[in-house]
Amino acid sequence: MKNKRPLITHVTSGKDLTKWYWLKEELVTYCKLKSISYAGDKFEILERISNSLDKKIVTTKKIKKTTSAFDWHNSHLTLTTKITDSYKNTQNVRRFFTSQCGNQFHFSIPFMAWMKKHVGKNLNAAVTEWKKLNKQQKDKKFKSTIPPHNQYNQYVRDFFEDNPNASLNDARTCWKLKRSLPLQFHKYEKTDLQLK
Repeated sequence: MKNKRPLITHVTSGKDLTKWYWLKEELVTYCKLKSISYAGDKFEILERISNSLDKKIVTTKKIKKTTSAFDWHNSHLTLTTKITDSYKNTQNVRRFFTSQCGNQFHFSIPFMAWMKKHVGKNLNAAVTEWKKLNKQQKDKKFKSTIPPHNQYNQYVRDFFEDNPNASLNDARTCWKLKRSLPLQFHKYEKTDLQLK
């Protein structure tokens, strides 16, 4: 069948690879099989595999190495603790933020991005930022920015804006069918309901 997604190991060109939706886990497994680096985010890995299939020689970007040895798993955290380039979302960090922000604390995508971007600031600034972001998220008019690589979250948001009475199962079913199509970016369209 022409429009059936092939196994990733049967794809022979970058063009064919990038027209299908792949989970990061599938790309990483392929990289391990073919001895290709799987460092970086999903789209970096996809591009690396695509270049390999097309036999393009690309100079690789140097991966910035962490310089801090701070232990985010076990160190005692205070409001004056500085965010380091070795920052990790750990249970230790979760306990600290829960003690400062309450049981409603959770790691959100915008907050995690803020933490990575603000190396050198202290955890007091992070607590303030989390409270600000949490307040924004409670505002029904507020819409967070969804990164381009997170196609699923964008799809689900757009699906519910167009179908407010639908269930999450409806959204997931349409997403699963949509991602099986040969498209590079899987955006919600009204006609997706006809895929079911």
